[in-house]
Amino acid sequence: MARKAVAQELSRERILTEARDLFATFGYRALTMRSIAKAMGYSHGALYYHFNEKAELFYALIKDDFSLLLQRQREMIVREHGFSVNLLQKLMMEFVWFGLTNPNHYEMMFMLNEPELAHYSRTEQAQCLEMFAVVIRQVIADQPAYESRKFTLPWNLFMSMHGLISYCIQFKQTYEEARRLAEEHIRLICVSLDIDSYEQQRPLVKMVGSNLPISNAI
Repeated sequence: MARKAVAQELSRERILTEARDLFATFGYRALTMRSIAKAMGYSHGALYYHFNEKAELFYALIKDDFSLLLQRQREMIVREHGFSVNLLQKLMMEFVWFGLTNPNHYEMMFMLNEPELAHYSRTEQAQCLEMFAVVIRQVIADQPAYESRKFTLPWNLFMSMHGLISYCIQFKQTYEEARRLAEEHIRLICVSLDIDSYEQQRPLVKMVGSNLPISNAI
């Protein structure tokens, strides 16, 4: 295939679209900027016009994915008009839905272990966890063990969801195939944490900084 040398002919959006398929097919390590450009029929200089390195290109992909996930979570919180166990369960199911509906995206966002990518995605991963943590802390705010659990519990629940999603992705289960299992898993988590019967709905906290929900109590 003849290569095109003019960088302006190759849009950033096209690079991202085609690079996603290449990463999903061949994996992060197997690709280079040169091989990505070759697969698209361009010189590698066309890619460098938009991205300084492979890690930056990859980060642009997962940054868009994180933005989509965070936006869906924000919209769910706003629709509920308050914090409750019901919202927590819906948020956990939303995370499962996202992961199993977009398995390649999820693997890139949460499952790829590459040192050169670590500093790129930490902020977005932290934002997802913090949004999840805000809801959990509001739900358990009146429980006696709140102070000892407000930091560890969000992480433990997040990793529980991650484990479920990773398992299903590994065995190529779709969301519909895993939905009932996920619902039961989430219900049992809430029961074991003694929050399943906690019915008080707290007012929605204001949205500040980076559009993340931040409680005045935190």
